[in-house]
Parts: sequence; C-alpha cells; structure tokens
Amino acid sequence: MPTAFVTGGTGFVGHHLVQLLLGNGWEVVALRRGDSQSPFRNEEGIRWCVGDLRDRDFVRRAMAGSTAVFHVAADYRLWAKDPIDMYATNVAGTGIVLEAALANGVDRVVYTSTVGALGARNNGLPADEETPRCLADMVGHYKRSKYLAERKAEGYLSAGLDVVFVHPSTPIGPGDYKPTPTGKIIVDFLSQRLPAFVDTGLNLIHVKDVAAGHLLALERGRTGEKYILGNKNLTLSEILLMLEDVSGIRASRRRLPLGPVLLAAQVSEVISRLTGKEPLIPLEGVRMAKNHMYFDASKAVRDLGLPQTPVWLALREAVDWFRSHGYTASRC
Repeated sequence: MPTAFVTGGTGFVGHHLVQLLLGNGWEVVALRRGDSQSPFRNEEGIRWCVGDLRDRDFVRRAMAGSTAVFHVAADYRLWAKDPIDMYATNVAGTGIVLEAALANGVDRVVYTSTVGALGARNNGLPADEETPRCLADMVGHYKRSKYLAERKAEGYLSAGLDVVFVHPSTPIGPGDYKPTPTGKIIVDFLSQRLPAFVDTGLNLIHVKDVAAGHLLALERGRTGEKYILGNKNLTLSEILLMLEDVSGIRASRRRLPLGPVLLAAQVSEVISRLTGKEPLIPLEGVRMAKNHMYFDASKAVRDLGLPQTPVWLALREAVDWFRSHGYTASRC
C-alpha cells in the first residue's frame, strides 16, 4: 500500500484530499498542530503526527517511508497583526517539507500554491500558468509569501526532487469550517448581511474537484509544470444570484463603487493596528477586488482530466453544510 504524507490535512482542501486518498487505497500520514481546533483533527484511518511544520527534525521523521508528499498546508489570512508568522509557515515551512522529501527519497511532491501567486490581467481576461508576474505584483503578505514559497519550491527541481505545482483558484463546498474569505461571503449572505457588493470577479471550483486535481497531478502531471485548478469565472453579482437560487434568500442588487469601500477598509486597517483585532473590512481583500481574478484552467482539464463539477452545485452544498452546522455571521 503506497503512503502519502499530507500537510494541511485538517484544512478545507486538505481534508477532502485525505478522504480521497483513503478512498483510493492510500495509507495517509498527516501533520497537525497540537492546538488544532479543526473538526477533522481526529478522523479515523489517518496516522496523525502532532507537531510543528517548522520543526525540521520532526517533519523529516514523520515523513520517513512515504511514497508521495502533498504539501497543502499554508497560513491563509488576509490580515495578520504580525505577518512574520505567515512567512515562517509559508516560505520557511515549504523549504523544510521539501528538504525532508529530498532526504527521504520520496517519488514525487505535489506542492499546493495558489492562483494568487500567478500573474493576473487587468483587462478582465483570464490569466493562465504563463501570464507574467513578479513579486511587486503580489497584493498583501499572503500572496507575497506564497509567491516566495513557490520560488523556493522551484529551487528543489535542480536538486533532483520531482515536484508538480497546483494552483487552486477559489474552492467552495462543504467543510469550510473556518471559513475561508469566500466561505465568509456565503455565511454573510445566508445571514442577510450583504446589503451591497462591489464589481469584482472570481474563479470558483468545487473543493472536491481541487482534491481530485491534486491526485491527478501526482499521477499525470509533468515534473516542474504548473496547473491551475479552477472552473468557472463569475462576477460577484453572478455569484450572489446563484446563491439566491440555491438558498431562497434574495440577493442585493445594489452595487457599491470601490472608492468608498477602499476608504472604509483603510480606516478599518488603522483601527486593527491599534487594537490588534481583525479588521471588519480587510484592506488586502479590497485591493484584490480591483481586478477580476479570472483564470483559465484548460491546461489542467486537458492534461490532467480535472473534473468540472457545476459551480451552482458546489454553492448549494456549501449552503447546506453551513446551515446544517449552525453558521452565522457573528460566529465568523
């Protein structure tokens, strides 16, 4: 039985990946922090290793004997009081995991990046894996840290490590327990706390398709290649109308100009710096909204066979999951 070593196995994407691996006959070794509050932290069938991703010796020992590595873990936040921790996990942690993979002689690593670390177009057209990008294009610490982490991962190719890169767009679906920023939009919508919206756009994909894309990248991906795991490009207005259809709650038709929202986010940022509390309106999120974050996943569909579950179904499953678990905006 092959053994998969998974970081981030208690997370939104990682949980679905772990379940997929178990269903396909893999033995799974997964890392989790000792203070993890994830509802998935004690699921059966997984050999859990409790420790810190940034502990070099711990990671190397935990990974020993693994056939493949899925490095899914990341510190994903749009605001952090001290962003140093984000770089320690996303950049330094990636180096530790890949160094351990090289030392343990694993067959292949699937590294989970993000479309946020790719180039973006400001003309509304979708970007792909070859769209030019540089560090100066990265908005905020999360994107910058993931961009730098990807460059670090690329450096291990020359050392002989077989690495394939996957770039999920915006996963949605059941199990988004934190929730992610997009999941927060759904929760706020269900709580009828979205009286207006801004003109932006996202590429949505079912989280189960993202998990499938990881396993397909392991099986069919080419060493050193990047694959966007995405599906449908939608404006925020279109997403809200889909949510209206699947939830029965009327979506707002009121669109706000970005300028006043940006100003409010700047004020919120100042307050957060003084109080240490997360801002009500994350400035990084508003800055990202300036461009429609559209992406072309045709390479992954063509070369990997990436599934394309209808986005409305993913939204309906997300809505059902949030409702069944009692989520409200105040909880988030």
